[in-house]
This record gives sequence, C-alpha cells and structure tokens, in this order.
Amino acid sequence: MIRRALAVLFWLAAVSAQAGGHFDVDDAGTLDPGQCQYELWGTRVRSEDATLWHLGPACRVGPVELGLNLDRISVPGDAVHVLGPQLKWTFLGQEPEARWSAAVSMGFSSQLPRRGGRTGGQFVVPVTWRATGSLMVHANLGADWAIGSGTRTGRGGLAGEWALNDTVSLIAERNRAFGLWTSRVGARVSITPLISIDLSAARTGPGGVRSFSVGLNHEFGR
Repeated sequence: MIRRALAVLFWLAAVSAQAGGHFDVDDAGTLDPGQCQYELWGTRVRSEDATLWHLGPACRVGPVELGLNLDRISVPGDAVHVLGPQLKWTFLGQEPEARWSAAVSMGFSSQLPRRGGRTGGQFVVPVTWRATGSLMVHANLGADWAIGSGTRTGRGGLAGEWALNDTVSLIAERNRAFGLWTSRVGARVSITPLISIDLSAARTGPGGVRSFSVGLNHEFGR
C-alpha cells in the first residue's frame, strides 16, 4: 500500500512541478518584470491515504522566471521530500492581451536526502490562445524524466479557462503524463488582484484514482 501511494504522489508531484499551480496544464505566461510570487497547495488522495504539499516561490529575473519547487509526499509510516529549480521563458506574445503566446519551461528535481541519485526532470512547451476576452485555451507538449529510474515519457495536455467575471474563473483540463491520463475540473477565485485561491477535483489513470486539491497563489513586487 505504501509503495502504491508513494507512486501516486510521485506522479502528482512530477506532473504539477511547474508554474501553473496545482493544475496539470500550464499557461504560457510569466511574471511581470520586478514581480515575485509563491504558490502553496496541497493534494489529497483519500483512497491511498496519501497527501502532497507543495511550496513554489518564483521571481522574474531579466527575461525569465526562476522558481524553486519543494514537495512533501506523505503516507502512513513514510514521507519523502523533493526539491528542484524551475525556469520559464515566454518567447512569443509577452503582451498581456496577445492573442497567441508560447513559452518553454524546464525543471529539475531531486529526492531529499538524496538516495542513490534519485533525480528527475521536466521539459514543457506551453502555448496559450486567447480565444475571446473571457476564454483562454492552453496546450502543453513535452517530456518527463521519472525520479529514480530516469525513464523518459512524453506528456501533453489541453485546458480551457473561462473567466465568469473579474473574480471567478472555471478551468477544465485533460492531461497525459507518465502514461496516465488525468481529467480535472476546478476554479480560481481572486481574493485581490494579486491573491487567488484554487480548488479542483481530478481522476487519474484507468482505475480512476480521485484526488482533491486546494491552493493559494500570492504575487508581490520585489
């Protein structure tokens, strides 16, 4: 049971180790110059009695966004910590109202304490299409390197983000990573222009493993 739960949470940590919060499909945007943020969120897999906590601070440095991901994966009787840097660069459509934008995002992760070279990584190309003033479509294409084995697998996903108003956005996505499909629906609620709360529910894999997530996003000037 512990091995199965850890496998599920390792998958969640690897899929979500990016700048899109706990949502699997990332957008192509980056922070504005001089801005920083942190993302704090948790995911619960009740069927496996497993929990993932994630802290991800990031800052805009020159043309790129630099971040650090710290994850704690816990099951009854065991816990694993994963740490790694993240880099993201929007090379197309940096203007806020750009119809099309694209970026490259890459990250590295290592299990702590390091046991026998347990490392992994990720490379993703996010593309965002602003279909209307209230609807954006995000697409991802890339690859993951699994922590421990180093096995490379392709990843890809598609998401729709619909702004009901200035406060609430609905998000639905379908993503494939490490050979498993995940369907997720959720919402992003803006408390202030710089603080938002994320909520979502997901089903992963042929067994339909259910997970629930809640997150906090806070952006601020340096």
